[in-house]
Amino acid sequence: MRSAEFFLLADDFEPAYLHLYETGELAERVEEAIASLENCHGCPRECGTNRLAGFSGTCKTGKHAIVSSAFPHMGEENCLRGRFGSGTIFFSGCSLRCVFCQNYEISHTSLGSEVTTSELAEMMLSLQKSGCHNINLVTPDHIIPQILAALEVAIGKGLRLPIVYNTSGFTSMPSLGWLDGVIDIYMPDFKTSDSNHAKTYLQAKEYPAVAEKAIREMHRQVGDLKLDQQGIAKRGLLVRHLVMPEDVSGTKVVMEKLAQISPDTFINIMGQYRPYGKVGSDDRYSLIGRRPTRSEITQAYQYARQAGLWRFDHP
Repeated sequence: MRSAEFFLLADDFEPAYLHLYETGELAERVEEAIASLENCHGCPRECGTNRLAGFSGTCKTGKHAIVSSAFPHMGEENCLRGRFGSGTIFFSGCSLRCVFCQNYEISHTSLGSEVTTSELAEMMLSLQKSGCHNINLVTPDHIIPQILAALEVAIGKGLRLPIVYNTSGFTSMPSLGWLDGVIDIYMPDFKTSDSNHAKTYLQAKEYPAVAEKAIREMHRQVGDLKLDQQGIAKRGLLVRHLVMPEDVSGTKVVMEKLAQISPDTFINIMGQYRPYGKVGSDDRYSLIGRRPTRSEITQAYQYARQAGLWRFDHP
């Protein structure tokens, strides 16, 4: 059976971060990452803001992480939510400015509460205690130093769950270097392959190139997605692709690029786009002022299969 190699026995899994913690390398990375906030180049915008002094750039986040909510999420992919939910922590702010963001109030503002290192660590431990299958960090690219610091504390207090890095895909290579050996499951978006659409709708023309390079590195670090015998993800790459109206998402090229990275890439083709955020109030975005049709979603799956992809969250 083709899928047999993508399953692990229950006792085959150990979180990636334990080795770095035990050798002391995680502590070294924390120190380096926190110091970098003084001249922040953590995301591809490289704004150089002194976040240690409380200032913020595009991400609208200063020294401390801002958390909007934390709870066992039953709406994530089947392989993440399982029976007891994905331990999801929603961070406010974002290094992208997607005009259609489906979490607009959270990502475009500082809605939420600032949390200290110890408070963020306790959130992780509380989610583990509630029975969650993983710790799911949503929109984490702009707060990697704060996350690493909290992880160090939480691991010392018994955290043993896989870490899911739930990202827009707009992730810098230096940041991925800090995360190598820390993250178990990378879950990036690949929003669009069209740089002109990326400029208009994401406010980042360089997004397609950045995302492709980042996803290649993520796959190099963790490989294809592996599940346990209950179908719960333990390690590897899971890519999300939101189908947009009028093929703003450049789906055919996205699927071809993902197949080049690995034909065994696990992908969630998402059909739940709706006009939101600035869409509807600004005529510049009228092209995406509707939901995708059933035909557009079906076409996305056809593109994926034509490219050689076969592992879908919802076939």
